[in-house]
Amino acid sequence: MRIRVIHGPNLNLLGLREPGLYGTDTLEDLNRKIEELAHTLGIEVEVFQSNSEGEIVDLIQQCVGHADALVINPAAYTHYSIAIRDAVAAIRLPVVEVHLSNIHAREEFRHRSVVAPVACGQIAGFGSNSYLLGLQAAKQIVEEARS
Repeated sequence: MRIRVIHGPNLNLLGLREPGLYGTDTLEDLNRKIEELAHTLGIEVEVFQSNSEGEIVDLIQQCVGHADALVINPAAYTHYSIAIRDAVAAIRLPVVEVHLSNIHAREEFRHRSVVAPVACGQIAGFGSNSYLLGLQAAKQIVEEARS
């Protein structure tokens, strides 16, 4: 089983960016946790980060034929990127949307996700564990679809 993980804009600044909100782990720390869990779960994982909406769309589209599921943190694009939303809908793979912070407890403009309606589900507010829970959920969704 192969699962792709995509980190959206500004996640390359983890550890520096608002540590009270996002924690002190760097993106490398987070990726290491994801890779360790993937190894434990017996799955292959590909991890990418981009600040570019178009590149994220390309990474989503490249899942077709290369991944069984997608875990994505669209970050700020969550709230307005119809291009990312449409790419998620188009790939017809299980997609789990994740967020480090609880977007529903933050500024009002962050309460709405245009991606969530085309994802299997959303996990938010658990810090790096949001990604780990998302990875586990994606694996379970794929396994259930195969049985």
